Amino acid sequence: MVSGDCTVIQSPMGKNIIIDGGNNRDYDYGENVVVPYLLDRKIMCLDFVIVSHFDSDHCGGLFAVLENLKVKNIIIGKQESSYDNCVKFLELAKSKNVNVIVVQKGDIVKIDKYAYFQILWPDVSKLFNDSNNGINNNSITAKLIYSNFTMLFTGDIEAIAEEQIVKMYQNSNVLDCDILKVAHHGSKSSSIEQIVEKITPKIAIIGVGKDNKYGHPNKDVVARLQNYGSRVFRTDENGEISIVVNRKGKIVKAYPYLK
Repeated sequence: MVSGDCTVIQSPMGKNIIIDGGNNRDYDYGENVVVPYLLDRKIMCLDFVIVSHFDSDHCGGLFAVLENLKVKNIIIGKQESSYDNCVKFLELAKSKNVNVIVVQKGDIVKIDKYAYFQILWPDVSKLFNDSNNGINNNSITAKLIYSNFTMLFTGDIEAIAEEQIVKMYQNSNVLDCDILKVAHHGSKSSSIEQIVEKITPKIAIIGVGKDNKYGHPNKDVVARLQNYGSRVFRTDENGEISIVVNRKGKIVKAYPYLK
């Protein structure tokens, strides 16, 4: 099985958000996993679909989501190049009359009265081209903020982007967060020490397929996160990871169980 990411968020006021949709070249995760998962939870309408970037293991499952559910808004990042997945996805969105929002560093995406995303990356003045793996390194990096709770989503950014992000926010606490969605499935090319030290998450979540051919997550990355005090959960070992936050921003329920 390959690695892949998919996160479902329900806001305090009932807004539904999905970030990425996973996929496998030989198996349509959107049709067989993501859409049934959403319908089983009676989620018929998505207020926001966020595409961190257009690698198939992040956006592939979202095609079926667009085909089968009502979607109000799609959020994508500024692009340096034109990618086939992006072109096809935006064509489908247009045919479904879905609003498309293109974000960049400094933007705020308001979810409801209490929750919002702060877009930290990409920076349009520093977009990476294909020679620097721009499809990964221009991934949306966004901080979800609700009361005192924060979670950082990092797509597939690698060291070259992480270095820029650390430099950009080195004199602030913007990168601090309670939970980190670890970049690039815990790949050895990501989660450099400087950014892990700056983020210092209480919980680190790695979206990764069991026995994937890439060897994700890298053992040194897992050890680095743990050395900075993070409790690491990974979907290949823990399956679905579910977290409930109360109105004060405190984590009150979680699976796997958090001590």
